Parts: sequence; structure tokens; C-alpha cells
Amino acid sequence: MTYQWNRYQRYCLIARGLGVRLDLSRVQFPEHYIDSMRPAAASAIDAMAALEAGAVANADEGRMVGHYWLRAPELAPSAALRAEIRKASAAVPLFADQVQRGIVHGGAGPFRHVIHVGIGGSALGPQLLCESQQNDDGAITLDFIDNCDPDGVSRLIRRVGKDLGRTLVSVVSKSGWTPTPRRVMAELEDAYADRGLTFARHAVATTMAGSELDVRASRERWLARFPLWEWVGGRTSVTSAVGLLPAALQGIDTAAVIRGAARMDKLTRESDPRRNPATMLALMWYWLGSGRGSKNMVVLPYRDRLALFPRYVQQLVMESIGKRLDRAGTVVQQGLTVYGHKGATDQHAYVQQLREGPDDSFVTFVAVDSDQDGYESPAASPSLGDHLFGNLEGMRDALSAARRDSITITLPDAGPESLGALIALYERAVGLYAELIDVNAYHQPGVEKDIAAPVLRLQAEVMEYLRRAPGPSNAEEVAAAIGQGDRAETVYKVLRRQARLPDTTIGTQPSGEHFSDRFYWLEGRDAAETTARVPAGRGRHITVSRGY
Repeated sequence: MTYQWNRYQRYCLIARGLGVRLDLSRVQFPEHYIDSMRPAAASAIDAMAALEAGAVANADEGRMVGHYWLRAPELAPSAALRAEIRKASAAVPLFADQVQRGIVHGGAGPFRHVIHVGIGGSALGPQLLCESQQNDDGAITLDFIDNCDPDGVSRLIRRVGKDLGRTLVSVVSKSGWTPTPRRVMAELEDAYADRGLTFARHAVATTMAGSELDVRASRERWLARFPLWEWVGGRTSVTSAVGLLPAALQGIDTAAVIRGAARMDKLTRESDPRRNPATMLALMWYWLGSGRGSKNMVVLPYRDRLALFPRYVQQLVMESIGKRLDRAGTVVQQGLTVYGHKGATDQHAYVQQLREGPDDSFVTFVAVDSDQDGYESPAASPSLGDHLFGNLEGMRDALSAARRDSITITLPDAGPESLGALIALYERAVGLYAELIDVNAYHQPGVEKDIAAPVLRLQAEVMEYLRRAPGPSNAEEVAAAIGQGDRAETVYKVLRRQARLPDTTIGTQPSGEHFSDRFYWLEGRDAAETTARVPAGRGRHITVSRGY
């Protein structure tokens, strides 16, 4: 028996009842490694069990971590929570059914489009779920707005155009005041108003009870409100209404997604590391990165349907693991860098470096056993599926020959149950790995959702000064005049940007040196005509010129 065949049989885990295979045989860890890590693995599994029982994960917030309860409400620590979860789970398919049957409709008739507004985990998870499972014959089309790019938002509004009256807008903001979805929502409201439509009649909200968004949606009688809870983080919200609502509206079997995730959750509660795929995956990350994340994780799904999976894993892993401090407050600067695209595309791109460049990465291949869904290929040999299979296995062999490590996850198909299982596998592996390196996977102190606010406040100061200035000024002079001398660069960029807007109130006197250009307020232009109110933070507003 060859060495590799023997190792494959020992280290290819099969998730019973799901058909998911986790092949670790091409990671070059020694035979004694797993046993040496048993105490640490047992401690990590105990910590995961405590979380599922309702332990507080973030002491400064008093917050539990309960996205696992979304798949198994019976595990929630109180009867009230169990009832809330079950009620929310039932509300999503009921609303989707009413939309699909035209009982709930827009101002111009049955809904035919959905615009999902969210950012970060509020968009990535739903996008992965919807784009991997959507059917070409779906009656309702779906678009995501996950950025505050005015061009992107305008292009979508123009494309939807006259069909806004048949377009449902789903706004997701856990806190209810996250700036990006809030500003995007304001643009959409204007678009509906311009067409004589009532935005509230075309909108649903997913947010925490009592949030600003929830209160507003209730006051204006939006079509529906779906709950989020403090104990569900954005990057782990895909099995809440955040992900399930847009999926259900497209006719995706969301019950199967939940079923697959719940089954994987159950399998990954196993105490024996060798029988627990999430524990084994976390142990591989630990070995490959020497417990410090010293190697990059490259994720290569060999199926177009899973093209977004690397981006999803990137946020889940890097936001959870990238931490300056451990739980004791020691500076550790932990992290695990993730990137990827899809096979076989990247065999003609950066895989060259993975094979022959610096040995600073490991590859995770994601394969699918079934070739395709609903399409009979020509009677040709080799088929497209054969060719894809050959590319994947050939690349695994090529990396092994170069003594480069790889992991392979194989799904039985690309359906909703398999995707749910894959999502749960990574959620739990991240939680277990965080325990191994002693960081809090459920906190994100480095994420600043309102990072634009200081810049927008500075812009407001610049515009107010220029409106009252006795004459043209360059950026350095403006910065000094408003007491922001150390921010002359940003002041210059504000002035240059404002001067280039179509409806600008700012004129420019060019100089021989671009950075010395002088700017002045255009005569006869009233600031009130060209300003818009933009959120600067919770409960505060500033006035800035149009374009934001």
C-alpha cells in the first residue's frame, strides 16, 4: 500500500449523512500531531459548548453568541428566545409565499424585482446563498447594493427604472443606523418619490427590535419587519432572515439550507478530534500557520456557483481572527489572511506562484461530486465534468510534487443542504481555531462602521469657511484657517472633489503648481440649494455639499 493511499484513508473524514468529505492527507503534519493537540482541542470544544449554552462571549457588551440557535432553536437558553427564533423562522417563508403569489405587492403590481441593501456580512452571506442556488427561471430577480458608490446605485436605479413600482427593497442593518445602508436607502427613497411612489409600500426591514430602523419601519407601516438579535453577528447572519429572506423570495429551499447547517453543527460537536471535521480543519490551520497565521489561506472552489465562497470565507475568517490582543490583553496581532477565486481559472493565474514562489500559502480546494444540475451533456469523452475533475486532481498532484500543502473539501452536490453544511463547517472551524489561539472570534474592535464621519465633518467645515472667505484660498490656507493645519492633504482633496461636481458651488483659480490651486465660492450660489443632510453618527447630522 502506497504512503499517499494509506494517508488518504486515515485523514479523509466523511461527514455521515451529509456526504461531505474533508481530505487532509496532503497537509504535511506528523502522525503524532493530532494526539499532541487533544487537550487544546478538548478545551476548544468545551468552549464552543459553553457558547451554545448561552455563555457571554463579549463581556464589554454583555453579548452572547447564538447563531447556532437559528438552526436548532431548542438549544437557546430560554423559552422566550426559543419562541422568538421559531416565530421569525416561520415569518420568512410565509412572507415570501405572499410575495410570490401577489398577495403582497407594490404600487404597480406584483413584485418582480428585489433590491437587497446591506454591507459586509449583511450582503456577502446572502449573495453567496442566492448566487449559488438561484434558478435561471426564477420569477423574481435580485440585486445587491453593498457599497455607497453613487455610480453603482444610479446604474441600478436606471436599470430598474419604470419597474420600481414592482420592486421590493430589503434593508438590513442590525443596529439600525449603519451609515452605508442608511445613505443608500435615502437615495432609493428619492428614486421612488421621483416616480410618485410611496417607499414604505415597497420596503421591508431586518434589524434589532427597537432600533431606529425598526421604529421608523413600524411608524411608516413598511410591508414587514424581520428580527435580528444582539447575539447574531453580521458575518454569521446568513441563516437568519438576513440571508434566508432574499433566498426565499427567489424560491430557494431555505429549509434545506438550515437542515444542512444543523446537521453539520451536530457532527462538529463530537469530542474526538479525528471524528470532528471542524476541529480537524482548525487544527490544520493551526499547524500550517504555526499558531500565528504565518501562511495565507487560498480558497479555490471548482464550481462557478461557489465563486463567491472565497470572499465569504475571507470576511468570516479575517474579521473573526484578525486581532491585536488575546483574551488576556496581551498584544499578539493574530490573523489568517484569506484570498482566492475559482478553479480552473486560477491555474492560469496566481497558482504559478503557489507552486514555485515563496512557500507562504496553503490551498483549500472545494470540489463538487455531481457534474451539473438539469443539463444533459453531449455524449463526449472526456466531458466538461471530466475536464474539470482532471484539472483539480492534476493541480493537487502538482502542489504535492512541489511539497506544497493543500486541503480538499468535496460536496456531494452544489444544492442548498450542502451549502448550509459548508457554511456551518467554516463557522465552527473559525470558532474552534480562535480558541486554540486564545482570541475572541466574536468581537470586532477594529471595525469602524462610521469611519467616513470625521472626513464629512471636515468637509462641512471647509465648505462653511469657503462660503464666508473674503477671497480665493489654497488648501493649506483653508486648513490653517479652520484649525486643521495637519490635514491640508484631506482639505485639498475635499476642495478638488467639490470643484469637479456638476452642480458645484466652488470655483478654481489654477496655478502653475496643482497643489497651490486656489478655490473660491461661486457668486450667486446659495449653499442651501446644494446641500444634503448626511449622518455623521448616531443621532447627529452635518451639512455637506451634494455628491454624498
